[in-house]
Amino acid sequence: METNQIKLFDTTLRDGSQGENLSFSVEDKLQIVKKLDEFGIHYIEGGWPGSNPKDLEFFKQVKHLKCKTAKIVAFGSTCYKKNSEKTDPRLMSLLAAETEVVTIFGKSWLLHIETALQTSPGENLRMIEDSVAFLKSKGKEVIYDAEHFFDGYLDNPEYALNTLQAAQKGKADTLVLCDTNGGMLPDKIAEIVAIVKSNFDLPIGIHAHNDGELAVANTLMAVKNGVSHVQGTFNGYGERCGNANLCSIIPNLQLKLKYHCIPDESLATLTYVSKYIAEIANMSHRDNFPFVGKSAFAHKGGIHVSAVMKNSKTYEHLSPDQLGNRRRVLVSDLSGKSNILYKAEELGINLSQHQDKIPQIVEKLKELENLGYQYEAAEGSLELLIRQITGEWKSFFELGGFRILMEKDKGGIPRSEATIRLNVNDTQEHIASEGDGPVHALDNALRRALFSFYPEIKDVSLSDYKVRVLNQKDGTSAGVRVLITFFANNCKWGTVGLSENIIEASWQALTDGYSYFLLKQKSQSSHNTESIITLSSNAILN
Repeated sequence: METNQIKLFDTTLRDGSQGENLSFSVEDKLQIVKKLDEFGIHYIEGGWPGSNPKDLEFFKQVKHLKCKTAKIVAFGSTCYKKNSEKTDPRLMSLLAAETEVVTIFGKSWLLHIETALQTSPGENLRMIEDSVAFLKSKGKEVIYDAEHFFDGYLDNPEYALNTLQAAQKGKADTLVLCDTNGGMLPDKIAEIVAIVKSNFDLPIGIHAHNDGELAVANTLMAVKNGVSHVQGTFNGYGERCGNANLCSIIPNLQLKLKYHCIPDESLATLTYVSKYIAEIANMSHRDNFPFVGKSAFAHKGGIHVSAVMKNSKTYEHLSPDQLGNRRRVLVSDLSGKSNILYKAEELGINLSQHQDKIPQIVEKLKELENLGYQYEAAEGSLELLIRQITGEWKSFFELGGFRILMEKDKGGIPRSEATIRLNVNDTQEHIASEGDGPVHALDNALRRALFSFYPEIKDVSLSDYKVRVLNQKDGTSAGVRVLITFFANNCKWGTVGLSENIIEASWQALTDGYSYFLLKQKSQSSHNTESIITLSSNAILN
């Protein structure tokens, strides 16, 4: 192995699944295995076959996948105290998984040996050596996880090293040092890893938890001191505060420390893989994730934006393109001329003929944000506002009026109905429609009124609806901000509305959403482009 080669061991499907609110089905796991293999991960830990039927089923099905890069790993523990390794149920379940590689963990800390295992230090060493040797005799590659190694070393250095020697005697292929409680500091990690490296010729690994918010830093420090096998999870999923986040570890190692982890071309898919796994896990993809988050390369302050436009290195430690992410410029009450120019270009708006309007746009944005509008997640509304100020906007429809009725029948089921009068192309439409709630009914009525004039509206759907109460001390009279995300033809865009009346705020966001869609359709027709909103794809909310 090259001296700068790092083997990546992903435990999202095992250790990661122990995180709160996280559960993978067998099909979920299989889909993630395919994606991680394509990405270039070397080892994928699929679960503990002895712990539950779902993991047993996973190992049956994963055998049918043809992985190009990854080795599938079954996880378990050393044999139980006083058990023969040849008949121990835990080891038998590992063999039943029929994987090329197995990982077993053993105890390194006398506290656990005496309290959790309730056995002797000598018996613990026997369990480690015999379990590893047995699995090796069956032709397995054995990765030994030294659980609580760093805490154990600080408590009794000699015994902690003896546990590694026991695994080495059993002919383990890799020794992994685990910061299971996640409380170590980087300097201690560096010191202890260096001592282990000086005493063992086997490849050494690191498995860090994030309870001190240092799992990534501890992993990097371990690598700098000789570790060549790195364990972690995508998006940092895991028990308590999570595991070391591979989405941060990989670019730090490969781009900054010049180690080789994955194929160079795979790095540009890191953001996509991170979001894919979050989607499968049914977890929100955090905006402030380093490297792969939506906000990782977002700039808001006018001075920052001005500098980034001249040279991105002024406020970016890496190019977002290297990670499959993108630069975003936000507009708010902190915005200046630079923000507006950058954002307009991103939205496909040429302001070169409207230089005199830029101060007006800046002031209008600050005025609206002071009222409570927010355009960071509503770039559809932002583009409409800019075009209105520059005079490049003509409304596709005008409201004549609407009315919302709500009632409850004898069975206690609420019913909502919206009636709307709309002027479209000098024609008045008068439509009524029902819905699951007042906003749904209003949306249905608006769509029906527009359909005969703009049949392409059928492609649009609402994918998210958020309400934020402003000035909570005002109670039920407080203003609300409504953010709506629309979806059509594999593209998303957001709009915003604000009012003390939630229906009025929703109406503003709804009409902006459909107006933005129709604007893009008109632009497509005028310029004969390929796809609706893709012509300004940088404005789409990823």
